[in-house]
Formats: sequence, structure tokens, C-alpha cells
Amino acid sequence: MAYEDDSAAAIIDKYSRKLESQLGTGNAAGENYSKEYTSFRAEMIPQLSRYERWAKSLGNVMTLKIAEKDRTRVQRFLDIAHLEVSASQALTLAVMSMFAVFFAAIMIIVAIYLINGSVQLLLGFLGVIASLFVFYYTYSMPQRLANVWRLSASAQMVPAILYVVVYMKHTSNLERAVAFASQHLEGPLALDFKKIFYDVEIGKFSTIKQSLENYLTEWKDYAPEFVESFHLIESSLFESGEGRRVEILEKALQVILDGVYEKMLKYSREIRSPLTNLYMLGIILPTLGLALLPLASTLLGGVFRWPHVFVLFNVIIPFFVFYMVSEVLLKRPGGYGETRSLELNPDYASYRSRKPWTKAFLIALPLFILGILPFLMQITWFMSPQSIAAGNNVFGLQTDYTFSELGMGFMGESKVFDFKHLENGKTVGPFGPLAVLFSMFVPLSIALFFSLSYSKKTKQLIKTRNNTKTLENEFANSLFQLGNRLGDGLPAEIAFGRVAESTTGQKSSEFFLVVSKNIQQGGMDVESAVFDGRRGAITYFPSALIATSMRILIESVRKGLQVAARSLMSISEYVKNIEKINQRLRDLLAEIVSDMKSNMTFLAPLLAGIVVGLAGMITFILNKLQSLQLEGGTDAAGFGNIGSLFSIFDLTQMIPPYFIQLSIGLYIIEIIFILTGALVTVDAGRDVLREKSELAKNLKRGVLLYLMTALVSIVALSLLANIALGSLG
Repeated sequence: MAYEDDSAAAIIDKYSRKLESQLGTGNAAGENYSKEYTSFRAEMIPQLSRYERWAKSLGNVMTLKIAEKDRTRVQRFLDIAHLEVSASQALTLAVMSMFAVFFAAIMIIVAIYLINGSVQLLLGFLGVIASLFVFYYTYSMPQRLANVWRLSASAQMVPAILYVVVYMKHTSNLERAVAFASQHLEGPLALDFKKIFYDVEIGKFSTIKQSLENYLTEWKDYAPEFVESFHLIESSLFESGEGRRVEILEKALQVILDGVYEKMLKYSREIRSPLTNLYMLGIILPTLGLALLPLASTLLGGVFRWPHVFVLFNVIIPFFVFYMVSEVLLKRPGGYGETRSLELNPDYASYRSRKPWTKAFLIALPLFILGILPFLMQITWFMSPQSIAAGNNVFGLQTDYTFSELGMGFMGESKVFDFKHLENGKTVGPFGPLAVLFSMFVPLSIALFFSLSYSKKTKQLIKTRNNTKTLENEFANSLFQLGNRLGDGLPAEIAFGRVAESTTGQKSSEFFLVVSKNIQQGGMDVESAVFDGRRGAITYFPSALIATSMRILIESVRKGLQVAARSLMSISEYVKNIEKINQRLRDLLAEIVSDMKSNMTFLAPLLAGIVVGLAGMITFILNKLQSLQLEGGTDAAGFGNIGSLFSIFDLTQMIPPYFIQLSIGLYIIEIIFILTGALVTVDAGRDVLREKSELAKNLKRGVLLYLMTALVSIVALSLLANIALGSLG
């Protein structure tokens, strides 16, 4: 009976393959796609394997059972991301990560206890919260990786359909069309297409059609327009009339273009509220909370110290903001605005160079040292006991100076850094206004380091990018001219030169001229003239749009000049349509992008600078009142019992404004990094080059505005406080 079943299956498989061959969907080429898929995946391992390596190494430490429903769901996500990891390994990695974070928190608490004898309950609480979050984040990583994969793959869906449609117009063979697309697409979708053939060759499916249908099922909820386009392409195989067949293929391309536009339209409406909430919860409220820290820390009796501030405002909250931003970005539809790999830019070597990092470091380092100088002066464990008793360190410097000692007698005998020495021998501070000014050099140095580095690295590449954009804007008309030349029977080798002559003065003329010279003077064929790694025209104008058009042209020329002419006419129309859609989408997103940029580079730095000024003013007032108490006793100038006030607000228990400024300054830098990446992704998809270029600009604008606002606020508010308290002296 089993033998009969096997025979029946073999017969069905035989005729399925025969039918596919007749419909133009069989493996007519006979290529070894298994080898191609595995080698291509190996090339992508650096991008895929970080989570994969951890899951395989830690996931095998112990075996954890997972419910069948959850196992199926997690495994589906892992398969989508092409990760060779089991659901059980993913769960084990999550559990191990949770225990690792919790154990690390316990070890830190024990170390602190052994050093100073204090038990950090707050740190223990944060450790529990962090370990639970790490478990959630790690356990949900397969879903996140699957979403990232889908987002990256969907960015290539429009050119994928274009490749298949144009190929099918001259050769009604679906398998060859998909194979052609897999050869010329980038990244995830190329791997997906190769896996369609791979699954047939390993016996998972008997026909290409079955494998393709299974693959499309994964996209039916996420990208229904992509599935519909492919079904239209498949239906064209059954049309006997040439006109009707071409009409259906063109409709397939229009369906995915309309689908991308509708999804981006919906996305532009949906992200407004999350981004507003993000700004309020992740920027406004934390910044306002920092304004209350000076007084709050005194009321808490020193329980809340500056290290807690740094952990909360420079680790936990930025991570929370980053998580919220990533959740918003993962919902962004692909297929719009994405650019080619950075490595294709001819000036990529300058981007990889470490010289900008070195130069920026040498410029920023002196400023950074100047900024941490008050902190270094406070560190007593660099001093010998004798030096400490004498108030001098090993370098012969005092731990603090008065303004009069520095030749600024008009400032009186106030301390420059104003450290407070407690009865237990500890030193707290600095509380002096000049210490706050010194601290501003720290965020300035960090911002300067990244701004100078990124600006130097991306300047030439952005120039090349802009030239390419200009070429893309002109390319539709140039393709139309090229198609006309080919339609008149002119060989492609000559047609490029003629188009270059007719477009003189335009950027597109430069591209066609390079191709023509490579052919006429370099003896290259058309493919090498365009795609040669050293002298190909595409190396000077790295564009996905141009590369796609040229790939299709080269493939079409092999079928004849008339076929190539019709293909170029189709591409020309496609370029015009995609540009119209892109312009509409940019208009839709313009308001959102403008609001994000304004919040990031203006409102947030302005508010943060004012908060620093308020912290400095509060410290100045309490310092002044303390001085009045020491000078005039408990009743100073009719102000009342100042001693009772200081029983509530103890200056020595306050978090110094020096550390508050450091925390706020670093927080502004972190927020600019996070929101710049979000802004670029929302506007143009994943674009590393533009992200770094925008970071250089935003860091310069945002941090300088913050520092100027903080400086003005400190000076102005301190003067007002001094005037208000002048009558008490």
C-alpha cells in the first residue's frame, strides 16, 4: 500500500513538473540554487548571526520546554528571519539573559557594600526591573528580527515586481523571471527569492509554484499588494493574447505602487500620536524631573545620589525612548525612499578611514579633561594622607581655590568649586557656579567629537549622493530617448553615445558619456561599461533606480533591440510614476519630519538649558542662605529662623548642579542620536549615510543651543537670586 502511495506521489510530481514546464514556470535553467542560496546566506551571516550565535551557544546549556502554540509562533518568526535556531534555544537564551542581568546587579550591590558598607536597595530594585525587561526583550527578539527582516525585504518589493514584470514581457517564464530578480535584488528579498528554489531542490516542495505560493502566504497580512501583484503575474501565464498578457503585467506593477502609497498614507496618520507621546514621556517629563532633583535630593536625605541620576537619566530613560522609537519604526512600510548599500559609493574608502576619528579625538580631548577637572579635584584617593591634611594633592595643587586667590577679588572669598567637607571626612560637591561652567565642556567635547568625525566622513559621499539624485530626476527622459534610439535599430553601444550628445549640459549626460567612453575607448561590452567594479558608470552614480534600469536593459538587449526598446519605455514610465508617488509621500511626511526636527534641535535643548539654570539658581540660593546663617546666626536680617530651613534643605545632601548638568548634557546628546535615526528612517527608510550626515548637523545645532541657553540661564538666574537676597546680607 505504501508502495502504491509512493508511486502515486511520483506520478503527481512528474505531471506537476511537466505542467509547470508548459506554463513557463519549471526549472528550465537547471541551475544549482541550493549552492547559490547557502553561499548567499553565508555572505549575510555577519548581519544574521549575532543573535544566532548567542542562541546556539547559550541555548544549549539547558533544555526548556515550550508550549506547542508558542513554539509554533516563535519558530515561524525564526524561519522568516532565516535563522537556524529552534524555539527552545530562543527561550533558553531569554532565561539565561535574565539571570545574567540579575546576577550582575547582585554582584554590584555586594561590591558597593564591601567598599563603603551601604546597601543599595534602589539598585536592587532597578536590577529586578532590568532583568525582567531583558527577559521580555530577548524572548520577543525573534518577532522583532522577523519584523526587521520584513521591513528590509519590503523595501525591495517594488523593484522586485519591476524585474519580474519587465522580464515576463519579453519571456513568459515565471521561474526565469524570479531567478533574474533574485540575481539583481539586494539583501533580504534576494535571499527570500533564492530560498524559493532552494526549498524545491531539497524536496520541501515538488514545484516552483508550490514553493512560491508558500512564500507568498507569509506576506498576505503584511504586504497584500505584493501578493496580489504576484497573483496577477501568474495569471498572465494563462493569457493567449499578447496584448492582454502585457496589460495584466502592467496592472501588477501599478497594484504594488498604489499599495505602497496607501500604506505610507496610513502610516503618516498613525505615527503622529506615538511621536507626540514619545516627546512628552521621553523628553519633556524627564527634563522637568531633573529641575526638581536639587530640592528632592535634600528632602530624601541623600538617598538619591548623582550615580542614580546617571543610571536613570542616561541609561534607563534613553533605552526606554529607544525602545519606543524602534516600535514606531518597525511599523513603517517598506518600498519607499530606501537607498543602495553605502559600500557602493565610490568615496566609501574615505568613510571607512579612521583619520577623522583621530583628528576629532585630539581636538575634543583637552575640552573633555577641562570639563572633568572639578571631579578630578574631588577624588581624594589620589592623595596621600599628609597631602590631604595639608589640602594639597601629589601635584602640589589645592583641592579648591577662592576667587581672590585666582586674581578675581571682585568675586569675594567664594570658592571656585565649593566643595563641602563633612564631619566623617568625606567631600561632597562641587557646588560652585564655576564648576557648572566647567562641566559644560564635557557635552561640548563629546558633541564636537562626533560632529567633526561624521561631517568629515560623509561630506564627499553626500556630494556624490546629491549628484546621483540629480541624475535620477533626469533619468526618465534619458531612458525614453535611449529606448527611441534602440527602437530605430541603433546598437546599444552607439545609442549611449548619441543620448550623451543630446543631453549635453545635464547630469544624465555624464552617466551616458562614461558608458560610451568605456565602450569606445575601453573596449568593454555594455554590461562591463555600466557595472565594472573600477570604471563602470554605476560606481560614480550609485543608485538602485539606475542599476535596476541598466540590468533590465542588458537582459532585454539579449532578446533583441525592439524588446530592449519596449522595456526601456516601460521603465521610463515606471520612473515617472515612482517619482510622483515619492513626492506625494514626502509631502505627507513633511509636517511630521519638521516637528521632530524642531523638537530635537530647538525645544528640547532650550528646555534643558533652562533646567540647568534653575538647578544652579537653587544651589546658589541655599549656599547664600547658609553663608548668612554662619555670619549672622540663626536670625539673619529679619529673614526668620534660617536654621530651621536648613534642617529641611541640607545643602550637603543635594545633588550638585555640576552632575545635573553632566547628566542633562549627555541626555541631550543621546536623544539627538536616537531621534535623528528615527527622523531619517521615517522620511527616507534605512539610510546610514544620511543618518550620520544629519547627526553631524543636529549635534552641532542642538548641543550649542543647549549650552548657550544653560550659560545664559545660570548667569541671569544667579544674578536675580543675588539681587533678591542682597537685602539679607
